[in-house]
Amino acid sequence: MASNEGLFGRLSGRTDNRLPESTDPQLHTHAGIQLMLDHQGYVTDIHGLQRYGLARSSGDGAPRLLLSYMVPGSTLALEGVPADWVGHSLDLDFQCAGLRVVHTRGWVQPQGDGWLLQLLDISDLRLGSQQASNRERCTQLTLGLSEQLRRCSTVRLPEVMHEALRSVAQHGRVPCMALAVRDEAQSGWYMHSAYHAFDAPELWTLEQNLGSLLEPFNGPAPQRVERDGNPRLNDLFGNADGVLVPYSDQQGLCAWLMLGFYPASLHGPQMSDSDWLQVCAALAGPLVGRLREQQHLQQSERTEALQGFLGAGWWEWSATSECLQLAPQLAANLTPTADLLPLTLEAWLALFHPADRDELRGRFNELLEHGKALSLFARVHQPQSTQPAQWYRIQGQAQGIGTRRRIVGFMLDVSDIKNQQQQIAAAHARLDNLIASSPAVIYVQRYAEGALLPVFFSDSLKPLLGWTLEECTSTALIEWIHPDDREQYFERTRQLLREGSARSRYRLRDRRGDYHWLLDEAKLLRDDLGLPVEVVGLWLDITEATEAAERVKSSEERYRILVEDSPAMICRYLPDLTLTFGNQPLASYLECTTGQLPGINLSSWLSSEQREAFVQRIEGLTPESPVSSAEISLQLPGREYAWWVWSDRGIFDEQGNLLEVQAVGRDNTELRRSQQQLTHSAKMATLGEMATGLAHEINQPLNVMRMAIVNVLKRLSNGDVQIDYLQDKLTRIDGQVQRAARVVDHLRVFGRRSEIEQKVFNPALALEGTLALLGEGLRGKGVKLRSEGLACDVQVRGHADQLEQVLINLMVNARDALMSKREADRDFEPWIALSIESDAQNVHLRVDDNAGGIDPRLLERIFEPFFTTKPIGLGTGLGLSVSYGIIDNMGGRLSVSNTGHGARFSVELPVVEVQV
Repeated sequence: MASNEGLFGRLSGRTDNRLPESTDPQLHTHAGIQLMLDHQGYVTDIHGLQRYGLARSSGDGAPRLLLSYMVPGSTLALEGVPADWVGHSLDLDFQCAGLRVVHTRGWVQPQGDGWLLQLLDISDLRLGSQQASNRERCTQLTLGLSEQLRRCSTVRLPEVMHEALRSVAQHGRVPCMALAVRDEAQSGWYMHSAYHAFDAPELWTLEQNLGSLLEPFNGPAPQRVERDGNPRLNDLFGNADGVLVPYSDQQGLCAWLMLGFYPASLHGPQMSDSDWLQVCAALAGPLVGRLREQQHLQQSERTEALQGFLGAGWWEWSATSECLQLAPQLAANLTPTADLLPLTLEAWLALFHPADRDELRGRFNELLEHGKALSLFARVHQPQSTQPAQWYRIQGQAQGIGTRRRIVGFMLDVSDIKNQQQQIAAAHARLDNLIASSPAVIYVQRYAEGALLPVFFSDSLKPLLGWTLEECTSTALIEWIHPDDREQYFERTRQLLREGSARSRYRLRDRRGDYHWLLDEAKLLRDDLGLPVEVVGLWLDITEATEAAERVKSSEERYRILVEDSPAMICRYLPDLTLTFGNQPLASYLECTTGQLPGINLSSWLSSEQREAFVQRIEGLTPESPVSSAEISLQLPGREYAWWVWSDRGIFDEQGNLLEVQAVGRDNTELRRSQQQLTHSAKMATLGEMATGLAHEINQPLNVMRMAIVNVLKRLSNGDVQIDYLQDKLTRIDGQVQRAARVVDHLRVFGRRSEIEQKVFNPALALEGTLALLGEGLRGKGVKLRSEGLACDVQVRGHADQLEQVLINLMVNARDALMSKREADRDFEPWIALSIESDAQNVHLRVDDNAGGIDPRLLERIFEPFFTTKPIGLGTGLGLSVSYGIIDNMGGRLSVSNTGHGARFSVELPVVEVQV
């Protein structure tokens, strides 16, 4: 111990920290650990199957057994030199790699000119002893906690549960612990109690609603929560390891004990799965039982309160005592004192009115003798009382047979309902007298499954029309209505059901065959649930007044019907786009009434670009050219963009000043959306055809990165790595990553749907995007690209991604034609040329190839939908058709022609002047 130089160095000339090993092969296969010591206790040799992994401290002290290999604190078993240890059993703990400790037991014996220390591994014995001791402590702890949970008051139950979790968590060294309980009322889970150590994050909160998150988990064993498992469960556990311990009773799985920040390294040896199941049962069992008792008590209290509010309760007939037992609340409402309970049959019947007593007796005897269910209404006997009658609905039935037969029932206070029925009956009698003396026809129609069926007409029906109630069926009424007014009658019915009231006029035929104009005013009555019950209405004969008004207003009515019933939107507005009139279709689109339309400005639903174009078009109207048409885009209330085909006609004064504009429009939204969907579908088809080239485009930088990584790893394994070399490789990898990212990012942008409104952009950007997506793929197939000088400084209006879609379609078609030709001629050298030119009015983009051109007979059909020259299964026939529509929508023209080498597709777009 006095030397600062290792004994290994003195014996073998080494000064490193490696363990000395014996050259005897038999010693190497000996079980356990054998240490050869000199007389001072220095290690001279080590062998045995468990010698590997022993760690020696890296200090400057001598490598003695006492200082170098043993765990601090375990050296108390050694005192003196090896000669003093003979005859003693030595329990020594050794430090191994990875902070692992090996527990050994052995003895010292002479060996040659030194000493041999024989040691056997007793780690398993020590572990079993620790587990048994820990299990005993855990059992004692959980038994105490379980008893506390059973005995504590309901108010202190959450507090005691929290303290129990804290004790168990500290015993098991768990940072976060919680108990989740099933909410039987909501069919979900919630956090009943949670504990977090002072240095641990708060994963869970009290009363936290977990919903159905824990439903997929079941089974009797604890569930491990790992970082690469269920994403929702990982969020619940803070993306850390944990354990879910289940608890089940006779009603199934009802609780989970949750252990947070509890990785697999802590699962043993202190607490095994069976230990945690025992802990969970000790905590969850008493808690679930107490919660169910509390729920049962609350339910009983609710039931008693409900019966008290309703004036209801149960009753039961005892065949043994021949008496009737009543619920306490019901007995308090019926009997003045409780001394009469239980009641004999006669005493019970005496509680009800004599008019209902005999019927109740008969029905009750039928229930006793024949088991026939009892159900009737009866009044309580209230002699000389000025209060409204008290009614009860009495129900009863027989349950069981033989000695187990029981007569049970229920009584419900229905006084309000029965009294209201009597009041309604009296009101009906008064109404009948009023209706009989009325000159108009009052009617009632019953609602039945969406139809209105006549059930009542006043006596004035026969003098007015000659019909009787029996003749006025729903079918007959429709036949009596004038054919021209039947649709109005149907609309009156729909309006009644939709709005609750209706006012309409129509003609009805009388018994003589003459038609009467009737003013029909009706109102829909609903029950307390809001469901339709019946319609009450009034017919008033307005034949003379209507015929006079029809003759005076015939021309105006025809105009009004033309405007109001027109499916088109008709309106008038001032030059500043303020509406002065609008018909119902326009009001429906703007979600208002026709009376609210005047004063509304149309520009409120137009974008700034659309508003500017609209105003310019209106300012261009003249008396010589007063009509203008255009398609406008609006954002209507509660909707996405809508497109209207809009026609304006200007109204001018004598000096030619624009006074007002009258416009007619129709909704073109569905057609535009179908066109957009077709365009997007064609774009997706183009992406599918580009898949192979894109895979090559992305795989190429991936292969370069892989080769660079392999070379770096090879240099690292050889120990020959230079900083410059690593920087060069990493720079190359970064460049390839950016290259792949650009391709993927452009593909993502290209795959999105186009914007609603057209924008101003440089057409050269579409050429660059097309080359970015297809360039490498075409070169990989041996197609040479001629794309020099694609710069352009003009702007066009439209959608850049749609123009790019057109160019991609043209290049993909050219590629397919070139590949088909090369299959027939292996020496063929394919190429595609891109060019762009512009002048003051237009910009021209061309795509040329040397595939031989297109059959002249097919040139005039090339842009037809679903027309394709490709084999079946290789083309949709939509690419060129959709491309033609895209260019046409941008105000341009797409054309095709043959050159000396092949086909040429030309895109011509008008140039837009950009105001700076």
